[in-house]
Amino acid sequence: MKKISVLGSTGSIGMQTMEVVRSNRELFSLEAVTANSSIDLLEQQVREFRPKLAVIYDESKYAEFKSRVGTLTEVATGIEGLIAAATIAEADTVVTSIVGIAGLIPTYHAINNHKNIALANKETLVAGGRLIMSKAKENNVSILPVDSEHCAIFQSIGCNKKSQISKLILTASGGPFRTKTKEELNHVTLADALNHPNWKMGKKITVDSATLMNKGLEVIEARWLFDVNAEEIEVCVHPQSIIHSMVEYIDGSVIAQLGLPDMKLPIQYALTYPNRLSMQGEKLDLTKYGTLTFEKPDTEKFPCLKLAYDALKAGDSACVTVNGANEAAVELFLNGKISFMDIPKLITSVLEKHETINNPTLEEIIEIDQWARSLTYELYKKRWSNC
Repeated sequence: MKKISVLGSTGSIGMQTMEVVRSNRELFSLEAVTANSSIDLLEQQVREFRPKLAVIYDESKYAEFKSRVGTLTEVATGIEGLIAAATIAEADTVVTSIVGIAGLIPTYHAINNHKNIALANKETLVAGGRLIMSKAKENNVSILPVDSEHCAIFQSIGCNKKSQISKLILTASGGPFRTKTKEELNHVTLADALNHPNWKMGKKITVDSATLMNKGLEVIEARWLFDVNAEEIEVCVHPQSIIHSMVEYIDGSVIAQLGLPDMKLPIQYALTYPNRLSMQGEKLDLTKYGTLTFEKPDTEKFPCLKLAYDALKAGDSACVTVNGANEAAVELFLNGKISFMDIPKLITSVLEKHETINNPTLEEIIEIDQWARSLTYELYKKRWSNC
């Protein structure tokens, strides 16, 4: 039986992880669950799965949550609680599905405590790729990707040698604005941005998908997961989201992984690798689709993708900066403070003031992230708040 801890168990990936566990109770034991502030969902999970530890990150919700669950489980809060869930002695695998760079610190501690990682938090590698992969190697820890694209690449590589790989091809749906003109993008709304054509995800990642920053972050993540250069990673827009990603080999062969847009498949694969389990539900029937199409991404309309590539080429701290500035800009957009096209403008302004530091420590990564966020809000106040 695999014993798991789920960081972010009430989010989109976390809830689907619960479905995988629910369908395979004889294979998984849930040791710890965490939520930011969703005490209703977290209480339901505690009552259903009886984990040893439940963490409500929002300290203002701690007393109420603790009174609700009583003695059913140990309760913790804050960053100390997240670290406790990530390092709980009973767990051998940690599913990291917290949104944003908030997942970096608990993942770092999980690796240092020899926990295998099912990685659904791309920002951990975007901001701390060199550090995290080094620690994983040092502690003999495996990091298995839960992102559908990276899981597809992992499966497509299989036992093939890295020297045989020509390039990785990350597919992108193109998001809800793929067919809009650059002028039309100046007038899209938050509701438009959250209306993804293929995937049901949290608000932040859905906006990232609309700007194509999500794909840019995945490029940075792929660089570290698979130890390749930026030039060896290509993005291809595939609106049907059936081919989840591909690997091109030096002989010209291209191997792809196909499936319906359902995150439970990569979650289950990451938790059961190297085995595969039967999964209930609809299976892919290619005859229903007829045609699969592919396009080059338009970085003029969607500059966030180029910003991520530029950051990757610039160095480690530039990746921290682009991620922090993006998280802050998306928050401003979600709160109605800026327009959709203001997101890349803010990120660009922050990157212009950044000075590169390679191989930063954990403390330096946190400092750079905070600097990028603070500068994003400062620039917003100077240039946008009075508009």
